[in-house]
Amino acid sequence: RHTLPYETDGVVVKVDSIAQQEELGYTSKSPRWAMAYKFKAEQVDTLLESISYQVGRTGAITPVANLQPVLLAGTIVKRASLHNADQIEKLDIHIGDSVYVEKGGEIIPKIVGVNLEKREANAQKVQYITHCPECGTALVRNEGEAQHYCPNSNSCPPQITGKIQHFISRKAMDIEGLGEETVELLFKAGIIHTYADLYEVTVAKLLPLERMAQKSAENIVKGIEKSKEIPFERVLFALGIRYVGETVAKKLARHYKTIEALEAATIEQLIEVDEIGNQIASSVVSFFADAYNRALIERLKGYGLQFALSEQATEGQTDKLKGLTFVVSGVFHLHSRDELKILIEQHGGKVSSSISSKTSYVIVGDNMGPSKKEKAESLGVKMISEEEFEALIIS
Repeated sequence: RHTLPYETDGVVVKVDSIAQQEELGYTSKSPRWAMAYKFKAEQVDTLLESISYQVGRTGAITPVANLQPVLLAGTIVKRASLHNADQIEKLDIHIGDSVYVEKGGEIIPKIVGVNLEKREANAQKVQYITHCPECGTALVRNEGEAQHYCPNSNSCPPQITGKIQHFISRKAMDIEGLGEETVELLFKAGIIHTYADLYEVTVAKLLPLERMAQKSAENIVKGIEKSKEIPFERVLFALGIRYVGETVAKKLARHYKTIEALEAATIEQLIEVDEIGNQIASSVVSFFADAYNRALIERLKGYGLQFALSEQATEGQTDKLKGLTFVVSGVFHLHSRDELKILIEQHGGKVSSSISSKTSYVIVGDNMGPSKKEKAESLGVKMISEEEFEALIIS
């Protein structure tokens, strides 16, 4: 690796045949036909000078180690995440310690240990903070969770800007012309305090800002206006409800179809939705129980954002496959594999990547893998053709 003309952290071995790649399939995050082999991470030791604490958009506190600058895997490292109070306790970190640092995946610096031989006799053990470093609110730590939180979600500056930055992000409202730095600028200038305030931003309000030209201001206002066309599931994701990521937002939007129906849902009703557990359900109910959040949503409705699934999105939706789990395997003629998966979800079914005792049907195409066929037979899972699947949704 050290003789190559570029940096590398390992090799990826891939199955070459496209047909075999299709058969092996994917998990939700990665292909099953590729395997990464990583080199052992390079490790150095350096001085821990101090610890600072960052506040995320959900109020989560992340301790960050400020290090004596050191060269590690091609870059100078000055900071490293310490994750949470438990990690600090586990490593038994003292200020002034000589700590071992390596890069997770050759990218993110992390402290993996302490060189106790170099510890000074008077070194002070790290005392985790009890109050938010930004707004001074007493921190809380929920039972079963590793991180401390600042509960002052509506007035703590990093939480406010973090929520707005999440709202405008590409996978959420995707507002062109706006970036994290511009959000910080707008907040400090007092132009915005919530993501709803974005829809009252005008060119005249933007022009006095530092480094803001006429064209840039016009582009931002156009981007904000265009975001009103973003579909309901992405608006729901943009709201920043804790534990509601892209996939969960999509499931909730498809199930409830309108924000009003979702607002009225109880924890028990939410848990009945596919893949929604108690933690997500409790978070959703808690979000809509907050009068501040409901007021924000009412404002956003007034500005014309999409808070219901469009007719196009609901067209053809049924519950014919509700409670059924499908695995799609092989090569098909009437539909692509992705089209079949969309049809399953459109009719209330669930798509799984692997066969188990919970699988209702395997939709079989040409060149189905023998191992999958064997597993389906051994578990007694019914195998159906593409045509038989169509009969299920047409009947």
